[in-house]
Amino acid sequence: MNLSGKATIVTGGAGGIGYAIAERFTTEGAKVMIADVDEARGAKAAATLSERGEVKFHRTNVASRADVEGMVAAAIEAFGRIDVLVNNAGIVHAADFLDLTEEDFDRVLGVNLKGSFLAGQAVARHMVERVKAGEKPGAIVNMSSVNAVFAIANQVPYSISKGGISQLTKVMSLGLAPYGIRVNAIGPGSIRTDMLASVNDDPAAKNRLLSRTPLGRIGEPAEIAAIAAFLASDEASYVTGQTIYADGGRLPLNYVVPVKS
Repeated sequence: MNLSGKATIVTGGAGGIGYAIAERFTTEGAKVMIADVDEARGAKAAATLSERGEVKFHRTNVASRADVEGMVAAAIEAFGRIDVLVNNAGIVHAADFLDLTEEDFDRVLGVNLKGSFLAGQAVARHMVERVKAGEKPGAIVNMSSVNAVFAIANQVPYSISKGGISQLTKVMSLGLAPYGIRVNAIGPGSIRTDMLASVNDDPAAKNRLLSRTPLGRIGEPAEIAAIAAFLASDEASYVTGQTIYADGGRLPLNYVVPVKS
């Protein structure tokens, strides 16, 4: 997947899947702006990846329109254009349905769903203007989840936000198809990130997770990054409006499998 020269924004790129995507894109020759609310971690990530290629950092709260507009302006100033957006920024909040506060519901939906809308719309407007000027159309990759399909009782706003991302991907793809701009999503299963750290440290929880995963292992961030690289590349030139689930076989399973000790 040759991404050479493609100017890319990766939101939530300071760590986890976002960092793996920024790393893969940089390796493929892309110019990358890491946009993250964690300034210290984001600056460190950009400094580390700068050894591989051109990488910038811009502090961004994707739930804020002003921050998103600043992010887009900074990327255009740094790279001259934006070819790819990866909407990866996301947070979780565990609470049972009866106990969840309005503030926590709004906070998670603000980052995960509204943030993807704001960033997607702002970048798409730039991409449309470039297409009208005779430039090549760009690509947008949203980050969904297997939680868009099934639900976890104490992950209310996260599950709702990821279901929304799948629909947002479809409507974005339809609205932007006349301009040749492709919009797709990735739906990861259980991936080895900080979000999953508590499960990895709990043998019983890890056993339950693996019992629902036919491939018998936890996924790696680099495996999600590979899908993002494909969807952003010209190799996926006829793919739009799709969500690719990378879950080790979890979604098709309606029973449990033996776990290797």
